[in-house]
Amino acid sequence: MTLFFLDVNVWIALSVSGHPHHGEASYSLHRLENDSTLVFSGFTQLGLLRLLTNTAVMSDEALTLGEAWAVYDRWLQDPRVESYPEPRNAGAEFRLATEPFAAKSATKCLGDCLLLAFAEASRARLVTFDKALHNLARKQGNRAVIPD
Repeated sequence: MTLFFLDVNVWIALSVSGHPHHGEASYSLHRLENDSTLVFSGFTQLGLLRLLTNTAVMSDEALTLGEAWAVYDRWLQDPRVESYPEPRNAGAEFRLATEPFAAKSATKCLGDCLLLAFAEASRARLVTFDKALHNLARKQGNRAVIPD
């Protein structure tokens, strides 16, 4: 079984047909092997709900919180999709992932490092459209992928 830990930007692209990356995300989803599992964490669940209900992101297509929960629930009905609890060693992986930023102010890197830590602790491949996160993952040894 291959685990794929999807960044929030991939979940949004898969969930919103008008998203600029919807086509490539959907194409990649349909090409997965049968034994592949797509993983939600608490962090990516929160991100999906937050962005689907955010008018700055979704404009007039912003969903109510109830509608966003329905999108999430539909994902969980897909047999390839699972919600994983935070792995026991995720805290240590998170600290390790933040080490390159120790002398810097922490902004976006914290969320990216948390995603990396969860992927590493789960032994999952991180999937993201974020090129900076992709490069960071590669530097830190994760086999991150950008959907094609």
